[in-house]
This record gives sequence, C-alpha cells and structure tokens, in this order.
Amino acid sequence: SEFLTPYTPYQPEVSQGGLQVMFEFQTAISELTGLPIANASMYEGPSSVASAGYLALGAVKGRKKYVVSRGLHPHSRATLETYSRGFGTEVVEVGLAEGVTSADELAAALDDDVAAVFVQNPNFLGAVEDLEALAAAAHDAGALCVAQVDPITLSILKPPGECGVDVAVGEGQALGGRLDFGGPSFGFFAATEEHLRRMPGRIAGETTDVDGRRGFVLALQTREQHIRRERATHNICTSQALNALGGVVYLAWLGKRGFVELGELLVRRTAYARRRLAAAEGVELLHPDAPVVREFAIRVGGDVQAVLDSVAADGIAAGYPLGLEYDEYKDCILVAITERTSREYIDRFADSLARASAGAPVAQEVAG
Repeated sequence: SEFLTPYTPYQPEVSQGGLQVMFEFQTAISELTGLPIANASMYEGPSSVASAGYLALGAVKGRKKYVVSRGLHPHSRATLETYSRGFGTEVVEVGLAEGVTSADELAAALDDDVAAVFVQNPNFLGAVEDLEALAAAAHDAGALCVAQVDPITLSILKPPGECGVDVAVGEGQALGGRLDFGGPSFGFFAATEEHLRRMPGRIAGETTDVDGRRGFVLALQTREQHIRRERATHNICTSQALNALGGVVYLAWLGKRGFVELGELLVRRTAYARRRLAAAEGVELLHPDAPVVREFAIRVGGDVQAVLDSVAADGIAAGYPLGLEYDEYKDCILVAITERTSREYIDRFADSLARASAGAPVAQEVAG
C-alpha cells in the first residue's frame, strides 16, 4: 500500500523502494525479451510501438519510411500512423499470407529509405511469426526490426532478442492486470545496448553508496522535464509505475517455472479448443497450419454478430469479430484462451457455436 501514496516517483530524490521496483521490472522484461536493456515502463502497447519508430529515425539516419505488417495490432498501426504525421514518415503496409506476414510483399516493400520493419508475434490473428526471417530481411535492407510481443507467450517462445530483433515492445496488461473495460495498463520497451541513449523514459540502475551498501539510482532520464525539450525522446510520466509494479509482482508470484507451466497449459488448452471448434458444423479454422499459442481465428457460417449474440445467450463470450478491423475477414472471429478457460467451458462453447453457425435455436437459459 505504501506504493500508492508517494508523490511523483520520478524525481532524483525518489525513494529506494520505488527505484528498486523499477530495477526489478527492467530485469524481468530484459529476461523475457532476451534483450540487454529495458526501461522502467511505458504508457501502453500501441504508443510503445510508436516510440520505437522514433528511436529508429535517430538510429538509421536519413530514412523516412516504416514497413508495417498487417498482422500488427490495429491500434498499434493506427497509433504509428498518427505519430508518423509528426515524424514526417511514410507508413507502408505489408499483407498476410496464410495468416503470417507475406515474405514476398515484405521483400518488395524494403528499400533504402526504410528505417524500421514493424511486426507482431504472435500476430493479431494469433499466428506465430518467423521472427528470425523477418529480422534478417529488415537487417539486409539496413533497417531495424521492431517486434510487438505478448509477454505471456514469451514463457515458451524463443525470445525476440535471440531472433535478431532490435527493439521489443508490448502491452503489459496480461501480466496480472485487471480487465476494467480495457485498463489500467502499462507498456514495456527493451532494446539492444547500442540504442540505450535513444530509449524513451527512465532507466533505474544499481550502484553502491559511500559505505559500500547496495543502492539504486535513476541512471537515464530522457523526458522533457529533465533535459531540453527538443532532445527528449518521450513524455512518459508516473501514471504507469504502479501498474508496472503489479506486473513484476505477478511474474515474481508465478516464478520462472510457474511462468513456463502457464505457457504450456495455454498451448494445450488452445490446441484442444482448435480441435473442438473446428469439428463443429459450420466452423473452420482460418489458418489451420499456422502455429498458435493462445489465440486463433475461426470462420463461422452466417452473420458473425448473429452468431456472437446466439452464443452469448448461452453465457459464452465467443470472441472478437475480425470484420471490425479486416474487411477480408468479415465472417471470422478471434478466439482467446486463458488459464481460466476450462475444457468443460470449451466443450460448451463448441456445442453452442455449432448450433449458432447452423442456425439452430439457442437455449434461453444462461448456462453456468
């Protein structure tokens, strides 16, 4: 509770407890992403992506173009577009092939004016991307590779830093955050060491005092209140520090083994859900051959909203209608599996979805 009350934990005289939380958070994010440097948190995922774009402009001089996978979260793509108007950069979108970023379209889009390639893993459709290939293609063109990653899936997937990614960012709400209609949340930002001085926000460091005791300090502050505004890399403030604390507490509570076990559980549950839903009449997997971790897309028969409403009458939240973001997937739903999604729930979901997709009447009594 003491963390709720201290005022402005970004000043030089910030408490040792607040600084240690930042340091522990940075350490956790660095271990998850496989990248040596992480900052003390960001606002949320989409603006973290845009901040990575600003970093790329400083790192790759003279280039004014971003290449963005259509598999990147729609909110992140929109935020990057908005920031790009101020950056004076052009955003070129690359389509998907069999659920993942099209290698051919990416190759065609890369030229000597591209500063960064933006991808997501797993992508918005839930499919696991070949990060190593995407990073190699970006580097061959002299550009950086920026990956938005789901921190929960990093329990079992190869870390982006080991795949050649230069900057890894993401949304931290999944790390024990409350739903609360989408918030509160926090973002995270990690990079290779060469980009240290271009990173946004704050970085806490470990040191010793004059008596040799372990202590913590603010090692880097690149926000406009600390340095000249024109040299600042971000305006990140204190609003997310408490949420980041929640994230690192969640990770510490799970522990390294527990975190891996969570990822393995999600893979098993998701595989079971894919099999059960694909067997339902009128339902098919959108990309059956694409590996997934905890999200996947399905195509349903008939009107998507009618199907969602019918399944909701059985007390089940089926998923997100992809037609809201992708015109080509108007008959598709994005399904998410969590550790709280039981096999019994999945079975009820599959039966209800089969009735809804086939146009059969739906039970009026809400189950569960």
